[in-house]
Amino acid sequence: MLFDTWQYWLFFALAVIGLAALKDRPSRVALVALSYLFYGVWDWRFCFLLAASTVANYLFGLWIERHESRARKQRLAVAIAFNLGVLAFFKYYNFFIDSFAALLGLDPGGLALNILLPVGVSFFTFEGIAYAVDVYRRDLKAVRSPIDFALFISFFPHLVAGPIIRPAHFFPQIQQRSDLSEEDARWGLREILKGLFKKVVLADYFAPIADAWFSGGQYQGLSVAAWIGVFAFSMQIYFDFSGYTDIARGCARLLGYRFPPNFSRPYLAADITDFWRRWHISLSTWLRDYLYIPLGGNRGPRWLTYRNILIVMGLGGLWHGASWNFALWGLAHGGMLIGHRLWRDVVAGLGWEAVVDSRWLQPFWIAFTFVLVSLAWIPFRAPDLDSTIATFRALTQASGIEFLAANTAVWFIPLATLSFCLLDSRQRWQDWLTLRASRAIVVASAVVLLLVMEVFAQIDTTVPFVYFQF
Repeated sequence: MLFDTWQYWLFFALAVIGLAALKDRPSRVALVALSYLFYGVWDWRFCFLLAASTVANYLFGLWIERHESRARKQRLAVAIAFNLGVLAFFKYYNFFIDSFAALLGLDPGGLALNILLPVGVSFFTFEGIAYAVDVYRRDLKAVRSPIDFALFISFFPHLVAGPIIRPAHFFPQIQQRSDLSEEDARWGLREILKGLFKKVVLADYFAPIADAWFSGGQYQGLSVAAWIGVFAFSMQIYFDFSGYTDIARGCARLLGYRFPPNFSRPYLAADITDFWRRWHISLSTWLRDYLYIPLGGNRGPRWLTYRNILIVMGLGGLWHGASWNFALWGLAHGGMLIGHRLWRDVVAGLGWEAVVDSRWLQPFWIAFTFVLVSLAWIPFRAPDLDSTIATFRALTQASGIEFLAANTAVWFIPLATLSFCLLDSRQRWQDWLTLRASRAIVVASAVVLLLVMEVFAQIDTTVPFVYFQF
């Protein structure tokens, strides 16, 4: 069930009503059952993998907690190996077989398997790893209730595309879950409507434009210039994924749970380091805490820090998909992060901080960072390396002025959203709707937004959420 379909919202409405009538523990059992129903709609066979992963990680937590010193570390290694093994088999087996076969000049046909990629496997395996590590570090006691642990892994708002939820953040909420307040209801509905607007109006508008370039087609009878196709994908992936996150957080809040933010206006970042503090925050912090810091972080010599950055970003790229294009995307960001560190060293050495960081130059740095991020999206979106190279070569060709004149929304939407972000830089208007606006104003705002979606939604296209493939 996709978040932008009536089937999901019927399912969600019945879930909210049904759970409200149940007491605490029965509601958890029902929520686990609903989560498996939600997951099984994609493919009922996926439920067996989800259940196996849940049981294994539940037992790993108890197993790790009971032992000390070396045995404890060995058991953590087994838990991590299990989760990575599940991920590697379902997501990367054929990729590595094809890569090694190409390297050795062999035919991969005899070794390749017809493996169906389970939806959300990258997310729930990472949550299993986080749980095992947190128990090992004694940041969290192993969970005794199988139902509570099953709810952590399977909770449907974040099951298939995140955000990645930390165990230490989720489990206390199970014990302290309170009744739905008016503020919770307003906040949840606000995020849901905002997310739906981002998806069905904004992301789905840019999606066919990006597809037209990367698939070699046309959009409404016009050719798409390379730079317009790249720019369109930058818009699509942000509105699509942040819209999904908004909906997931809103649904969780209406069910009594709070998810941390996953985006903080990343295209307004003034440098690449700041971008990664704002983009897919749950993944970037996961990589920092469970990979970068254990590798040594920035505690060693500078070359080791740079190595760690490249390892983390390269693996973060591959986490998104079984393709060298994704690894290239991750390594490109790793290179930019290293470049930014070197640049800041030069700025500090010359004493230029006051000039470089002046507010007058901030628009330039924001635009520069956005261009770099957009260029890095090319290997992420392109189907293969040849298409990536062709897109870079085509960026200086064909002006696309005719296309922009015929499709004014291509430039109007980004300008309008930028203006909104500047006018509501501290999100006071959104907070006002949640905390202080009268019910009449809240209802009127929701009705207006629904009417806008009815008029401008791309109803003639069906575009799955981008991150559902990961």
